Amino acid sequence: MPARSIVTARQQRLGAELRKLRERAGLTAREAAQAAGIAESKISMTEAGRVGVSEERVRYLASQYACDDTEYVDALVAMANERVRGWWAECRGQLPPSFLDLAELEHHAARLRSFESVHIPGLLQTEEQVRAMYAASVSGFSEEQVDARTEFRLRRQGVLDKVRYEVVIHEAALRVRVADRKVARRQLLHIVEQSERAQVTLRVVPFDLDGFTRIGNAMLIAGGPVEQLDTVLLDSAHGGTFLDAEAQLSRYRRVIDDVERAALGVVESRDFVHRLAQHT
Repeated sequence: MPARSIVTARQQRLGAELRKLRERAGLTAREAAQAAGIAESKISMTEAGRVGVSEERVRYLASQYACDDTEYVDALVAMANERVRGWWAECRGQLPPSFLDLAELEHHAARLRSFESVHIPGLLQTEEQVRAMYAASVSGFSEEQVDARTEFRLRRQGVLDKVRYEVVIHEAALRVRVADRKVARRQLLHIVEQSERAQVTLRVVPFDLDGFTRIGNAMLIAGGPVEQLDTVLLDSAHGGTFLDAEAQLSRYRRVIDDVERAALGVVESRDFVHRLAQHT
């Protein structure tokens, strides 16, 4: 099987999980290759996501690595068996790979938990909001680039039709105007409308809250089919960073748990955003 010229974050994740299993078993790549009867380079390429891996090979390696977590192994097999190209693949070469990786992450998530302290979450942005943000970007996007990025972000929002989305937004993000008052008001009312969907849970952290120290921790936790396959995405001005180490997952689950406990309740949060819209 030839090596992939493009490796997605999801393909890298499958390889990383197989590497974790091998390392927990205390085996080197050479020892694993000898046990499996394949070249050491094949183990390395598989763990880097550079080549695909069959269901049979995943199950065999899991057995060799003494992993008896059936649900976890089944989830890895499902990843290995994925053959359908998602809609985001149409945009390869037109948009940064990180955009496509995010759309794929959201698509496969069993649950999304998000906290935003500066920006309105992309899954809740109106078209006006998206266009205003890209138009003002220091990257100086052309009109065609703004169109492509806007269309992509709006298309990502289709995930809300099928995935549970639990989002916490700090009041600071709600008050930032990327355009004028009318755009800001429509954006706030859109958030209220989206929060009424059965699969969307909105909470707000108001300014008037003592001891809140998580203002700089904007993040997304995408839940996998099993807890081990959760992914944390940390956002920054330089792009997103995907984290999947057990210690990192545990840390950021605690962070978002803290944020949710500090936030207003669901009804209070919806009323808060609605009042803010009326006064914008």
